[in-house]
Amino acid sequence: MKSAPAPRRRTLWRRFTAGTGLLALLATALVGASTAPAAAAPAAWTPKPAPMTTPWTSQVSVDNPLPEYPRPQLTRPDWANLNGIWDFAVTGRDAGQPASFSEQIRVPFVAESSLSGIKRRITENDKLWYKRTFTVPSNWNGRRVVLNFGASDWQSTVWVNGTQVGAHKGGFDSFSYDITPQLNGGSNTIVVSVYDPTQTGGQAVGKQRINDVNPHAGGGIFYTAASGIWQTVWLEPVAASHVTRLDMTPDLGNSTLRVRVQAASAGGRTARVTVSSGGTVVGTATGAPGTDLSVSVPNPRLWSPDDPFLYDVRAELLDGTSVVDTVGSYAGMRSIAVAKVDNILRPVLNGKFVFQTGTLDQGYWPDGIYTAPTDAALRSDLQAHKDLGFNMVRKHIKVEPQRWFYWADKLGLLVWQDMPAMDTGKTPDSAARTQWEAEYHAVIDQHRSSPSLVMWVNQNEGWGQYDQARIANEVKAYDPSRLVNNMSGVNCCGSVDGGNGDVIDNHVYVGPGNTAPTATRAAVLGEFGGLGYKVPGHEWFPGGGFSYEDQASVSALNNRFVGLLDAIRIGQLPAGLSASVYTEITDVENEANGLLTYDRQVVKVDTARVKAANQALIQASRTPAPPVTLPTGQYRSLRVTTPGHTNKYLRHSEALAYTAVVDSGSSALLKNDATWKVVTGLANSNCYSFESRNYPGEYLRHRDFRVRRDASDGSALFKADATWCALAGSGGVRFSSANLPGSYLRHIGSEVWLATPGGTHAWDNAATFTEDTTWAVDGPWAP
Repeated sequence: MKSAPAPRRRTLWRRFTAGTGLLALLATALVGASTAPAAAAPAAWTPKPAPMTTPWTSQVSVDNPLPEYPRPQLTRPDWANLNGIWDFAVTGRDAGQPASFSEQIRVPFVAESSLSGIKRRITENDKLWYKRTFTVPSNWNGRRVVLNFGASDWQSTVWVNGTQVGAHKGGFDSFSYDITPQLNGGSNTIVVSVYDPTQTGGQAVGKQRINDVNPHAGGGIFYTAASGIWQTVWLEPVAASHVTRLDMTPDLGNSTLRVRVQAASAGGRTARVTVSSGGTVVGTATGAPGTDLSVSVPNPRLWSPDDPFLYDVRAELLDGTSVVDTVGSYAGMRSIAVAKVDNILRPVLNGKFVFQTGTLDQGYWPDGIYTAPTDAALRSDLQAHKDLGFNMVRKHIKVEPQRWFYWADKLGLLVWQDMPAMDTGKTPDSAARTQWEAEYHAVIDQHRSSPSLVMWVNQNEGWGQYDQARIANEVKAYDPSRLVNNMSGVNCCGSVDGGNGDVIDNHVYVGPGNTAPTATRAAVLGEFGGLGYKVPGHEWFPGGGFSYEDQASVSALNNRFVGLLDAIRIGQLPAGLSASVYTEITDVENEANGLLTYDRQVVKVDTARVKAANQALIQASRTPAPPVTLPTGQYRSLRVTTPGHTNKYLRHSEALAYTAVVDSGSSALLKNDATWKVVTGLANSNCYSFESRNYPGEYLRHRDFRVRRDASDGSALFKADATWCALAGSGGVRFSSANLPGSYLRHIGSEVWLATPGGTHAWDNAATFTEDTTWAVDGPWAP
């Protein structure tokens, strides 16, 4: 790797106009910049070699990484970026501040990352120490100075000029301190210590595990830890009375934006909120800080993935008629809820059902670990979703910086936000629960105004699970404007379903499997897929990659993946599925099941073909075909429609399913064997099961692909095997397996099998496949 130039440490002072809203956010050249010199970093500092380089690895500035304004929904004219080279040291976990800082680290990249310049394994026995100096510009005189941390994992303590100004626990929420009393009018020193026990502690940890920072075998679905400061550190001057947060909730029913202006030292002040579009004011409201203000937005242009329109917002604090503080922001007008659509409970965006098709996005980088190397890189994964035709992303077990949410808002992607889990296989104690819930509330507060965020995912696959129902109820009460998922993967890994929330969420690999809606919850597939393909030259640990189902070629990967999307469209969408999350957007370390490689250098799949499949899925949800309905509680016989065999019917014999000629002269036994009672699907009420006429309590089901008649054992597997979803066919009805959607009830050579188009078994033969999987539902031979 080419050596980086010797860095010049500096504080970057920036100014832009808060009232210009989105235009200000998009500007990268910010006017009024000045520099305040600090101690020079050693010329020897360079990043460590990355195990894989992304397109942005070499673009990271030494002394000014991530220069963009870090808080897009609460902007002010003046700010100072403290990212860059800091002095650094590692001590024992119980040690005090070291006498010397012998290393340098590039903030905000974690110590385990190559971009930090440290690239070292950090354990529960270590404490990280950061130090740098800064001066405050003279034009900030008379204002308070606030020190902001986007995020630092996990227990952070901050000193300014030798005085502790605060301590914070939490790896995913931002924190700030008013450091005005500690400033000395000249060169000021910040010291930060961070202790991060990762999985050995009881805190929210997500997928982080203490491992070797160099590529290695193993790791499974857990990855390199991310210790210390991992988001932007910055200063801003504020008035004594100032806005601290804007809570914005659209109310489409009343064509208003409800805004609560949270403020500090705001007694006797008035809040004023102005919403505008293209520079034209559309509504204004005034009232007391901390109360809900309703700003009229007549005939609102609704935010959606197809039209992610954002209004500019300006909030002011007034002392009488004088403005004492102004912040810029933005908002999107949209609603999210669950409602009955054609008698199926569905999530509805702006009152309309649209299938949510997305991927699992874990937010890991081979060069920055938890921190994207640049803002363009941060945006790129979201843009990849759009390019591939997805309209949703599930941010998995991690909470991104606020600029990630800005790009989701701007580009138009629905976001499911996971609360990062505590460690697996442990029951959290009281202290861990209190901390986890406090951090969850802070995360909700910091992102509650983002229009893209439509669902909170509380827990995943039972990791660190407890009080599922209570937490779901409390999250819904704390943010009633969004959907709540009490547990993603209720069918997996010993997880316990709280039974409440807005959705029921299964994980099925490879899937897509069967997830059925209930009377109170919409059905979503929180994880499926995991198709693997290793791209030579783009593996984290060559030869160490794994997936849920390896594909032999790019062509096989494309065919299999598009086949899964088509199976959802054809079978699961009509059966009640409302959303699906494919694992995953990129490879992560040894997980080789991404649509892109871990280094983001290669898109493995055919972009146009995947986009077309996603668009077809979304369009099918907007203009659904009329459902195929069968007469439940009545007897019917299933007749073959393949030319030359239309006098044959599906019958059972010795517990196996066959086809046989049945006519008026057939025996009573044959007529009974060829008659089935249509009942509501045992595993999905939107599908059907077929109960034997002469063996009540026994059902048509598949097992090892052979279709047979078996007695129910009451298991979930049996119920799914015996559930068939009816789809319209040419001249009849096709029956797709509820738990293997895309596979169909087929006769071949007088035997009946569960067959898959493009499959490799003899019964998957392509010849007359459609005809052989289409059945006429006739009157019963044995009424």
